[in-house]
Amino acid sequence: MKLNSYIQDFGVRPQKQNLEWSNQSHLKSSQQEFQADTWVHLLELPSTFSFDEALLLCQVSEDQWAAWIPNHGEVVLHTRQFCARF
Repeated sequence: MKLNSYIQDFGVRPQKQNLEWSNQSHLKSSQQEFQADTWVHLLELPSTFSFDEALLLCQVSEDQWAAWIPNHGEVVLHTRQFCARF
């Protein structure tokens, strides 16, 4: 039996992929899904005793919301600090 030493080049050329989840189009679409009087899940707790959810009260700026957190009170949250409840 004779082995074929010729190997075809099936290599894949490396391509740069944008894996950054926080690109501008994603941020714009995620900001539009939030509305006042909506409960959201907190990614950062303001204190050990506060709840892990907050009620959005009103939008303060493009990327900030005034919110109420049970057992903590009113805060201004950046959109990076919360996500939609599941």
